[in-house]
Amino acid sequence: MLLLPNLDVSRETITDLEAFAELVKKWTVSINLIAPSSIQEIWTRHIVDSAQIYPHATPNFKKWVDIGSGGGFPGIVVAILAKHLNPSAAFVLIESDQRKAAFLRTAARTLELNVKVIAERIENTTSQAADIVSARALSPLPDLLAFVDQHLAAAGTAIIPKGRKFAQEIQQAELNWSFELDVAPSNTDTEARILIIRSLNRE
Repeated sequence: MLLLPNLDVSRETITDLEAFAELVKKWTVSINLIAPSSIQEIWTRHIVDSAQIYPHATPNFKKWVDIGSGGGFPGIVVAILAKHLNPSAAFVLIESDQRKAAFLRTAARTLELNVKVIAERIENTTSQAADIVSARALSPLPDLLAFVDQHLAAAGTAIIPKGRKFAQEIQQAELNWSFELDVAPSNTDTEARILIIRSLNRE
């Protein structure tokens, strides 16, 4: 089963990812973690799409915060990868929906992940000073950067997957924010990009 050519993924990691996919399918029946139409494509549309951001993280990061974690994409997926690639790393998943937070806690416990789930609104959560902040399909970049700024350490890196409007969102964000930006291609969508943001400051 293909994950990513630039990730050294163990058989144990694949087993954990498969177990997580089954948990998502089971819980989606009752709380709609992912669109029912995407269940058959869960590996490419959700697992691989989430996993591809991991190589953009700084090596040996200590704390990764995923905001608006929803069904665990990318938060649980990257925590599974780190379980074998960076086992001392800690993950914080922020998700205000109590049912989704319960799912995330169940997944973390079942898969024995170093994950803390905070069931609060992002803006009400204590600043996390994380090495890495991620968010997937949460909000437009100009709005999202306020949350990133709240939880990212000064020397940290934000990794934000974005869809076909990524260039427009970057232009809008630059009206109120300054940042260093790398743009990487997506392995799952030719029109999407992965934004790697550092040195974030409000103008």
